[in-house]
Order: sequence, then structure tokens, then C-alpha cells
Amino acid sequence: MGKALITDLYEIKMSYVYFKKGMKDNVAYFDVFYRRIPDNGGYVLYAGLESIIAYVKNFHFEKEEIEFLRKTNEYSEDFLNYLENLKFTGTLYSMKEGSVIFPQEPVLIVKAPIIEAQLLETYLLMLFNHQSLIATKASRIVRAALGRPITEFGARRAHNEDAAMLGTRAAYIGGCLGTSVVEAERLYGIKSYGTMAHSYVQSFDNEFDAFKEFALLYPNNTSLLIDTYDVLKSGLPNAIRVFKEVLEPMGIKKGSVRIDSGDLSYLSNETRKMLDKAGLNYVKIMLTNSLDEYSIQEIIANGADVDLMGVGERLITSSSSPVLDGVYKLSAIEENGKLVDVMKISASPQKTTNPGFKKVYRIYDKETKKAEADLICRSHEVFDNSKPLTLFDPNYTYKTKTFESFEIKELLIKIIEDGKLIYEKPTIDEIKEFAKSELDSMWPEVKRFTLPHEYYVDLSDELYNYKEQKIKEELNESI
Repeated sequence: MGKALITDLYEIKMSYVYFKKGMKDNVAYFDVFYRRIPDNGGYVLYAGLESIIAYVKNFHFEKEEIEFLRKTNEYSEDFLNYLENLKFTGTLYSMKEGSVIFPQEPVLIVKAPIIEAQLLETYLLMLFNHQSLIATKASRIVRAALGRPITEFGARRAHNEDAAMLGTRAAYIGGCLGTSVVEAERLYGIKSYGTMAHSYVQSFDNEFDAFKEFALLYPNNTSLLIDTYDVLKSGLPNAIRVFKEVLEPMGIKKGSVRIDSGDLSYLSNETRKMLDKAGLNYVKIMLTNSLDEYSIQEIIANGADVDLMGVGERLITSSSSPVLDGVYKLSAIEENGKLVDVMKISASPQKTTNPGFKKVYRIYDKETKKAEADLICRSHEVFDNSKPLTLFDPNYTYKTKTFESFEIKELLIKIIEDGKLIYEKPTIDEIKEFAKSELDSMWPEVKRFTLPHEYYVDLSDELYNYKEQKIKEELNESI
């Protein structure tokens, strides 16, 4: 099945104009970035690069898709023939998957003949926005749990199959221990976990028999759902019997109980007391039931005795802030062998884009190794960390900071060059570990949930002045 038509109609309409006007070989530069951080947070965690690479590498129109376009009677045969043979021949730059990213800075840059670049827009944004959103939500939930493992349990609430699978992958990058989705273990190597449903318990004549049969089949991985009827009066006493009468005689001293309803703080504390009194201090307590970073923070603050948690719909849909507003904006175009920088000017200052082909640098304090700011600059600019570097806030230019002892790292790397993959793709565990190191490099103030510190993304002097000049030129031309 082809995917080229999973795009907005205007991408094809614009491409047809480019083709008819003889512009198809003009090379365009598009920046992918986002404007606002979800959940009023301090950062976004970038995920989806592996999917983006696969899509770009395999981009093409199937014969059935060309036939569909032919039947619309909107496009000429020469254009349809062009599309039928279209492949990506351009260059893709990207930050590493797992990077911490901030508003306005280009996370990906597509450089390609303009039709190729234009037709990628919708699908690339779909992959970038969704997976980065879920990875970010997962990282927030994992941090709220203060070291307690989080398993992603959201497949049944995901918006579709792709959202479940790619969401699971993104959640793992964000720090989750594993997932409920079996296919994710087969496809990605993410460990799958599962307990039982209330329907399983209800299908037996009594709760004890349901627990016993489960324990007999899964003695080394027994997890019992204890809130089908009454946690403290029925579920937990029956679970204790199974651990004492079935598993311990087999020499097995491990397992868990899961609570999926009620006052989770109170029930987990009472459960811990009863388990310990029965000599089952090794049995872990798992909490589920519409959890997210906010409810987890509150449960822990209330003193809940919990060892691990499963998080479902509020993670896999990022329900508290379900949109990442990534955009795809033209920054330059080659005309007759000359690079012409372009920009969008808007009445809303945050929608005015930065012109030209650009680089992004991250500045680290040399002693603490913490990230201090990101610097967007023109593609030819190079900075020497042996000399002081002064940055200013592009919105409030009187606010400056000078770095003297710092390290600087270029963030965008070449992934695909002239249509060929030149990047050695890391494993998912390597991406997850990189994401962890990225978050570790951020100051705690940037990562807090309430009123996080605004991490600075600045423009170089040259780019700032150039942008101001371009704005004046564009406005004068429009008068």
C-alpha cells in the first residue's frame, strides 16, 4: 500500500503549479520546528526520526495512486508521469532522536527539489508531532514517579493501530520500562507486560480460584488484580492465600498485586500493611487507573506505598495536552544556481520565521556539563569556545549573558545525502539511553512541572541582524 496520498491536497496542488511553471528542479530548504511546549512544560523530547527515515527513503507513488489522481481530471499526463517516477533525491538533516528540543529551532531540515520537499510535509509532521508528543509525555510521567517503573498500558485507548505502536515506541524512548503491546516486543524488542482483567476474575466461580489458576500457570510472573470486588476484604486476602498456599510451597517468593480503582493512596498503604503482616514483604504493589504525571505526583505526595505503575490513555493520547504544533516552513530556495533566503512575516511575532539555511548549537557549562542555551545561526557560522560568547534574548535584546568557560555542540547532522542514507541508525535502547543523558544535561528548573524555567533559544548576532534587514526589505516591497 502506498502512502504518498496520505497528504493534504494542497501539497499536490502546489506541486502541480511548480511543475507547470518549470520550477521542479529548484532546490528548496524547509525547516521543521514547533512553537509551543505541551502542558506548559519546559522542553520536548524528540522522537520519530526512524519512522521519518523509513518514509523518506521509501517515498513513491503507487500505480493505483497515480490512477486515482488521473481520474480527478485535475492533472496533466506529463505531471502524472513525473510523479510515477518520483523518488527522494535530496538531503535530510536532523537532530538525533532522543534530543531535548525547544521552540523555534529547526529540528529537521529538508533540502530537495521543491516538489519532493513539498510532498513530504504532511507525513513528516504527522510522524514528528505525534511521536515527540508521546515521548515528552512519557518522560514527564517517568520523572513524576521518582524512580518507580512505568509501563505503557494504553493500546486500547490509542487512536488507531499506528498510534498504539509508534506511541509505544515513543513512550519507551521517553523512559517507560515496557508496554502491554505484544507486537511491540516482537517488532521493537520492548518488553511486554500484563496481568489480568476484571473479566478474567469474574469468569470463575470465586476469586481465589481465579488467582490460583493464574499462579499455577505463571508462577514466576504472578500479578493479581485485587479490586474486582473489594480490595481489602476480598481481593487482597485471596491474593495472600495464593502467595502463601500456592507459590511459597513451590519455593517462589516474588509477584505483585494490582489496584485499578478507588483511593489508590489509601488502598496501597493498607495493602502494604496487610502484605507485610502476612510475611509477604517481597510482593510488589502496582497501581493503574487513568494515571498521569499530575495524579502520580499527588499519589506519591500523599504517601502512597507503590512499587510500579501502569499508565494508559493519558500517556498514549497525551490527553492533558494532545497537540504538538510542529510546522514545516520554507526558509530558502535555489533559483538559477543562486540561494535566495525567504521568510514568513506575520502579525504574530512568534509566527515570523528565521530566514535561510541554518545551524543550531547547544552551549554547555564546561564545569557542570549542563545545557545553558541553544543558538540558531546561519549555516556558515562557526564559534570558538576559547573566546567569550555573548548571547542576547531575541525578544528582549537588552537581556544578555556572556559565556567564558563553555563547550559548544552542533545539533543538526546529515542523515540522508542525495537520496542515500548515510546515518548509522542506533538501536532503540541506545536512543532511550541518549534521551536520558539529554534530560540529565538539563537543569532541574527546566524540567519542573509548574512554572518551569524558560530555556533560552537565541539567534546569533549575524542571523538576528540579517532577519531584521529581511523584514524591512519585505515590508518595503509590500507597500
